[in-house]
Amino acid sequence: MCNIIKNRLCILFSLLFIFTVSHNSLAQIKEIEEMWKNQVESDTSKITLKKPVYLKISENEVLNLFNRQPSFGMYRDNYIITGIPIGKEINRFTTDVKFQISIQQRLTKSVLPLKSFLMLTYTQKSFWDLYADSAPFTDNNYNPGLTLVKPIISKEKLRGMALFALEHESNGKDSTDSRSTNYFVLTGIYFFNESISVQGKLWAGWLGNENKDLYSKYRGYGLFVLNYRSIKDKFWISAVINPRGKIGNFNTQLELNFKLHPKENQYFFIQWYNGYGESMIKYKQYTSMLRIGICMKPPLRNLY
Repeated sequence: MCNIIKNRLCILFSLLFIFTVSHNSLAQIKEIEEMWKNQVESDTSKITLKKPVYLKISENEVLNLFNRQPSFGMYRDNYIITGIPIGKEINRFTTDVKFQISIQQRLTKSVLPLKSFLMLTYTQKSFWDLYADSAPFTDNNYNPGLTLVKPIISKEKLRGMALFALEHESNGKDSTDSRSTNYFVLTGIYFFNESISVQGKLWAGWLGNENKDLYSKYRGYGLFVLNYRSIKDKFWISAVINPRGKIGNFNTQLELNFKLHPKENQYFFIQWYNGYGESMIKYKQYTSMLRIGICMKPPLRNLY
């Protein structure tokens, strides 16, 4: 009983924390949306899939925008979701709760080489067997990092973002249950227009003794993401493709987000994960899970 109460208090405090961080990021989201709104209303050309339409903004304006945002805020999506397996028996042992907390602390203003920013980042992804006896946490994945961020500006138009990071990920356990990796990450994000963005991500590094095959067979060395959001930000759809192991093998993650209120940053969230490596402890186990819940989004675009 004590473990159940402790776990539920942990979830409660996590939710309160997520909503607090969400509120801090809302001001910058609205500022960016207002820029797009003004540009669309004053531009005779409409946003289409045939050609890119970039946000018209100078390099100094982008740097000032970053400097005006709170130093502390969201990094990746923050969410809490629960769901059922696909293709397996549904019972209290196969259903679970998954939540992610992701934050960043900007360490510098835009005074670094190439007018970049340095951020301290932290993401935690947890898997909770809420419906099983004693409601244990099956895995907690801790992912701190040091990230250099560079807005890509060309001819006074925001084309995308580049990120270079040194990250650590582990599950905080020892002996045969230990899972860990230290790795370098290179990420590029391209903003095709207000609604469409794509992301490419590559990584390489050093693996713990208990998960030497994490990259080569189960998580691969990179991923590709396609994001679409509607005008006025009413809904998002994202597709994550993660090649792994042999050619033609992929981990996939599909996400749908529907905004609950036009003036807030909370979304009804649906996520389907299909593949390997979702959690560190069970990275060799095939997973196909459909989960629903609530998600809060960071400024600009999705970041995986």
